[in-house]
Order: sequence, then structure tokens, then C-alpha cells
Amino acid sequence: MAMALSLSQPTCADWRTTLPQVHLTGSGDFSWFGLRLYSARLFSAGSPQNWDEPFALELRYHRALSRDTLVDASLTEMRRLAAQPPSPQTLERWAHSMRAAFVDVRPGMRITGLYLPGQGCRFYVDGQLRAEVADPAFAQAFFAIWLDRRARDPQLRQRLLGLAEEDHGG
Repeated sequence: MAMALSLSQPTCADWRTTLPQVHLTGSGDFSWFGLRLYSARLFSAGSPQNWDEPFALELRYHRALSRDTLVDASLTEMRRLAAQPPSPQTLERWAHSMRAAFVDVRPGMRITGLYLPGQGCRFYVDGQLRAEVADPAFAQAFFAIWLDRRARDPQLRQRLLGLAEEDHGG
């Protein structure tokens, strides 16, 4: 399937204009070896989220991370969760999409991904449209990192879907 990629379009300044009907479904933090890397918030029209409805996933970073680290970690998880191993060409296309969509992040920065069923996804960095990926398979594989039942952090998944309360202690 062909992928279309367009960079920063000022005509669509904020993701909320695309999905005005969504509300905060859930939130939680992701930590790795005791370091809090980011806080995540899921916005959807329904609860729990399903793959037939658009939604937004916002990550607010607490640590500086390079774009390459974000891309590599995402590809690792996308491969791990795939029912069939993606072809090398698919993985390279997905890596290219993420390199265009992501930036080196610093504490306080936000990357928000919009899942658009049957279309693909859009990525916003600190509220500004950065990239649009017209590849529904990529979009589902990417957001599965957080929302698949086999997600690396099942507690975060539960919190995002509004099925568990966030633990504020420790």
C-alpha cells in the first residue's frame, strides 16, 4: 500500500479541531527502569477505545530522548506485536514515516498522534501538525504499542482505556 507523507501544514494547527467530539478517556505514566519517561493521555469518543473510532494519544515527555530512540523503540514494539512479521520494506517505510513525524524531545514536549480509522494517522508536536501518514496498517500497528492487549505496560493500557485508576504513590 502506498504511503503519503506531508509535513507541517499550517491549515490544521491543533488536533482538537479534527476530533472535537473526543474527551479524556484515561491517563497514566510510563517508566523504564525506575525513570519516568512520559505521561500518556488517551482521548476518544467512547470508552473503552475501539479501532473503528478515531482517537488521540498524547505523550508528554519527562526526559530528553532522541528521535532515533523513539523510532527504534516503536519499531521494536511494532515487530513484537505483529501477527505476521512485517517485511523489511514495510519496516523501512514505517521508520521513514516516524523519522518525519518525530523530533528529539526534551522534558515538557508533547507528541500527539491521531488515529483515523481506514485513513492512517497524524502526528502533532507541541500542538503543531508535523506529519500525516496515509497508511492504515501503520496506524494500527503504531497505536497497538499502547492499546493492544499484549502491550509492554498492561497497567498503562488499562489506565488509558479508563479501566484502572492511576497510582499516584511512588
